[in-house]
Amino acid sequence: MLNDSLSAIYDEIVIDNPAQPEFHQAALEVLESIGPAIDRHPEFAKHKIIQRICEPERQIIFRVPWQDDSGEVQVNRGFRVQFNSALGPYKGGLRFSPSVDLGVIKFLGFEQVFKNALSGQPIGGGKGGADFDPKGRSDGEVMRFCQSFTTELYRHVGELTDVPAGDIGVGHREIGFMFGQYKRITNRYESGVITGKGVTWGGSLVRTEATGYGAVFFAEQMLAARGESIDGKRCVVSGSGNVAIYAIEKLQQLGAVVVACSDSGGFVHEPNGIDLDLLKQVKLVERGRLTAYAEQSGATFSTESIWDVPCELAFPCATQNELDDTEARALIANGCRFVVEGANMPCTTAAVETFDAGGVAFGPGKAANAGGVATSALEMQQNASRDSWTFEHTEQRLAEIMAGIHETCLNVADDYGAPGNYVVGANIAGFDRVARAMLALGLI
Repeated sequence: MLNDSLSAIYDEIVIDNPAQPEFHQAALEVLESIGPAIDRHPEFAKHKIIQRICEPERQIIFRVPWQDDSGEVQVNRGFRVQFNSALGPYKGGLRFSPSVDLGVIKFLGFEQVFKNALSGQPIGGGKGGADFDPKGRSDGEVMRFCQSFTTELYRHVGELTDVPAGDIGVGHREIGFMFGQYKRITNRYESGVITGKGVTWGGSLVRTEATGYGAVFFAEQMLAARGESIDGKRCVVSGSGNVAIYAIEKLQQLGAVVVACSDSGGFVHEPNGIDLDLLKQVKLVERGRLTAYAEQSGATFSTESIWDVPCELAFPCATQNELDDTEARALIANGCRFVVEGANMPCTTAAVETFDAGGVAFGPGKAANAGGVATSALEMQQNASRDSWTFEHTEQRLAEIMAGIHETCLNVADDYGAPGNYVVGANIAGFDRVARAMLALGLI
């Protein structure tokens, strides 16, 4: 619940940011947690840290004209929201999807501020993207779009200013086209300007796997804190993109049985476990649908809710607000005891409340899926030192970072009288780190 002061701040956010429900939701979720931190540190309220932290430092919206294969001119809208740089250069991915608008980018950027702070790396928070859909587009069309997008974006980014990365709809292909255009325009091989690059041209090993692996490492710590192991647990992972696939991979490596995954058309149910090699072939190589996976594997394909599948651990790894309170109740009724967010805010506010009331251990995205940006920061370190690390070394660093985030969340939650509440721990810990840096830098 919000006190009168925080309630007034939230009302101002809603008024000042109309028609941006995702941003409102993300802001409310943080404000509901940080009241005790404000009471303990009145200097945060005196210097209006909350109001300042909820207002982006810069919002950039631009036109992206490009030509498709038929010669038709297309026009999309591009965004970059540079939210907070108190801890370092803005850092956050680019999302290419028809669902992208300013409110979505602001919610993602706001979450990124706290996620990056929790990672312990010297990076601020930002996010960007465009309402462009790369699905069904040829490589030539994607290249022309990325080049046009970068022709505007390049003036706003740099390895000491703002470092984008990938997100939904932006993989190695798109990162390569954007980096190539940046290099062409600036005449500089500035490796650290963007992360998620191919390993042969400045990228980091483990970056592809990092978000999915990191979520599983966080889940492993959650279970260990309760004297349990992932080995043998039945898991459901929504999505079948980069995050979901590598969450499945790490879960299987640790002995779990992943019985279902999904895409926008429905989900497949494999009681004996997902065939990961086939899933990678269909989704990563062929860029196909799960219906093709089901046809080849014999798995059951359904257009109903994946959250009706019984499991002990659930990993929502698709997109925001994909899991509501009705589905949360179904998970609890079917024996789910751990929910770990691999995507950004995939659970609605009501779903999170249902998990809390049902005694489900809940790992929020700003903590559990921080592995991607943490490894991006490791990629930046390698670029800055003109070095490259082994897969094993980088994965170990990632595991250590996720363990550190888990420990921080638990310790802060205990300190503020909410033992075991990862939402409270993550929000207060992230907020505190950014707020202290903002105080130190003065009124800017």
